[in-house]
Amino acid sequence: MLLCLLAAAPAAAEVFLSQREALGLAFPGADQIEKKSVVLDDAQAAAVERLSGAKLESRLVTLHQGYRGGELLGYALIDIHNVRTLPEAFLVVLSPDGRVASLHMLAFYEPSEYKPPARFLAQFGERSLDAELRLGGAIHGIAGSSLSARAVTTGVRRSLALYQVLVRDASGAVAFGGR
Repeated sequence: MLLCLLAAAPAAAEVFLSQREALGLAFPGADQIEKKSVVLDDAQAAAVERLSGAKLESRLVTLHQGYRGGELLGYALIDIHNVRTLPEAFLVVLSPDGRVASLHMLAFYEPSEYKPPARFLAQFGERSLDAELRLGGAIHGIAGSSLSARAVTTGVRRSLALYQVLVRDASGAVAFGGR
């Protein structure tokens, strides 16, 4: 009987941070946070998918840029996707040079035991988009939560690919969103 009740229990949906709270953590001390949205064209979408090795959930991308005294602190993108059947959302914070500065879990709707722990998320710090940014490479999986680990890794790769396509052109010059 108890087993039947546990199996029927709904997943505990959790929202950890609002977008505003997460952006405050992403850019502490910022005096300005700019929000810029763009719809990717066919070439940009194909480039992001090729670089990340992941399908885009949407061609509408919102890039947040934090500034303090006119100095660029970095970029932030929110990645929302399904893990198994339910969504998760996290904020990927990038340094001005395009390395992962931090990850902040915003919401997780799968059962809480599958939520990626802080220790897992910390592995992405200082990473850039390269062949080692993958499970089994520089990123160690989560025992019993392989779908969650794969979803986060894919989302970070997608965010880094968006940075490359939208912010940096082939020569490394700022292409989008710079001042």
